[in-house]
Amino acid sequence: MEFIRLRDNNTDIERMSRMATEILRDYYDPIIGKEQNDYMLALFQSPEGIRDQLSRGYRYYFVIVDGADAGFTAFYPRTDGVMYLSKIYLCKTHRGKGYSRKIINFIVDEAKKEGLSAIELNVNKHNPSVGPYESLGFKRIRSEKNDIGNGFYMDDYVYRLDIL
Repeated sequence: MEFIRLRDNNTDIERMSRMATEILRDYYDPIIGKEQNDYMLALFQSPEGIRDQLSRGYRYYFVIVDGADAGFTAFYPRTDGVMYLSKIYLCKTHRGKGYSRKIINFIVDEAKKEGLSAIELNVNKHNPSVGPYESLGFKRIRSEKNDIGNGFYMDDYVYRLDIL
C-alpha cells in the first residue's frame, strides 16, 4: 500500500474528485439520501471544494494498492493538538481487507511527526463504519449536529483515538 499526496494541480484534483464522487455516491446515497449526498459532493468533493480544503491546510492522499487507486484519505492538524481525520474512504472492491487499519496507522505516524496527541473524526450516526472505528481503538466522545446549509445537517458522532 502506498500513500501519494495529492498535488495542487488540475490533473490530481480532477482525479481525486472523480474517485471521491464515485465512492461516496455508492456509499452515502443509501445512508443520507441522494439529494443531501449530491449537495455534500458539490460542497466538499468537487474540484472547487477540494481546492478550498487544500488552501485551508487539508492533506489529501491517494491510497494506492497494486499500482491502482484503492481509495483516499484527507486530514489536517488542528491548533488544539489533534489531527482531524476528515475523510477515509475505500473503493467497494477494497473494503474488508484490513486496509483501514493501514490507513489509520499512516495517519497516526503523520500526527506523531507533528507531536499531536490524538486523532478525531466525525461519523454519521447511521454509518455502518461506527463498529470498525471502535475496533481500531477510537472512542466515542460526543454527538453533534452541524448545519451545512441548504436545509441539510450532518448528524454525527465524534470519535477520538489518543496516540501519545
